[in-house]
Amino acid sequence: MRLYTKTGDKGETSIIGGRVGKDHLRVEAYGTVDEVNSFVGQAAAELDGDLFKDILADLEVIQHELFDCGGDLATISGKKGWKLKAESVDGLEKKIDQYIQEAPELERFILPGGTKAAAAIHVARTVTRRAERLVVALMREEKDIHPVTLQYLNRLSDYFFAVARVVNFRLGVKDVEYVRSANVFRDSKRKDEKQ
Repeated sequence: MRLYTKTGDKGETSIIGGRVGKDHLRVEAYGTVDEVNSFVGQAAAELDGDLFKDILADLEVIQHELFDCGGDLATISGKKGWKLKAESVDGLEKKIDQYIQEAPELERFILPGGTKAAAAIHVARTVTRRAERLVVALMREEKDIHPVTLQYLNRLSDYFFAVARVVNFRLGVKDVEYVRSANVFRDSKRKDEKQ
């Protein structure tokens, strides 16, 4: 098998259902999803297999879902059916709720970083936000974008935030609070106590 095809030498690429310029917003969107996937792989390589068995299992599922997401973004009019399912969004929400309970209570913004693994996960989070912005822009221009894609990317960035904090916590590294942050996060327990 030859890796190169030479079909993109004039600045166009094939997507499912046609060809577009390599700088097309659709290509930017699924290319950024591919970047997220690469950073997820990098983060996984930084995690100890015993201490983070649960998170590593999550990340493998997420990498498959990101391929689904990229495939959907590379498809015009869902000609082959959408791959990413709403259940993936539900799964992320459950994991977010679980990991939020594990990490220490949070009141202020934190600086991305801590351990190498947490820092890599924060990079994945911020690139996911960029992918999300590109999908929003693409949805304004084209109507054939799978709506679950945007929901998934939105939850995924929240998942990465929660997991980065858990990684630092399990390794005994405290998150560094942004010194000029107001109290922006409210614990639901505190809300219940005040009511």
